[in-house]
Amino acid sequence: MILFDRKGDIPTSSNEVNAVSGSSPDVLEEIFSKTVNVAIYEREISFLSEEIEVLVDLKFEFKASGDKDSICQKLLGVMDSNRFPNMAKDFDLLLSYFAEVSGVESFRVLWTTVNTNLCRRFHTDRNDLRMLCTYKGPGTLWLTEDNVNREALREMKGNESIVIDERRVQQVPTGAAVILKGAVYPLEGTKAVVHRSPTIEESGESRLLLRIDTN
Repeated sequence: MILFDRKGDIPTSSNEVNAVSGSSPDVLEEIFSKTVNVAIYEREISFLSEEIEVLVDLKFEFKASGDKDSICQKLLGVMDSNRFPNMAKDFDLLLSYFAEVSGVESFRVLWTTVNTNLCRRFHTDRNDLRMLCTYKGPGTLWLTEDNVNREALREMKGNESIVIDERRVQQVPTGAAVILKGAVYPLEGTKAVVHRSPTIEESGESRLLLRIDTN
């Protein structure tokens, strides 16, 4: 597999490929491979553009926990399915994918408009599996295994020490659904993906971000 930096102009190969990507949701199942900690379902979301812009203008935010049916029911209380028919369906679809892949019945959801810098430092999450989808704005940044200094990560050093080659930082495409392995994934020997949020505050950009965690 060939991976590219986020500008798409510096290809690199790795003996420790920790990511898979594809245009079918079936690729998400690859997260269970021992060496894989990033599974990216690349998709076209231009049909959602108008509804996305309205949600961003409204500074949309939705938080919920529970099983899939109860979360979808709660969403109807804050998102009119007649006004946002495509977004409501897409949420249901992504939650269904994550439920099927994770095999769990309870989730924590955050769907929010982001205007500030979130996690600027490269880190791993204290969970087992997480799905992210950035509907608008730059996607999550992540590192291939051969581009991580995990000792610097453990010692809580800065990004300049954690990242071996800044030119090879990877970025999830806008609109893609990605599943990330966290630090408490139960398979022995599995490494959590090292990632961070993109910096947007200085540019004035907005992101519309969906995050689904196993509960």
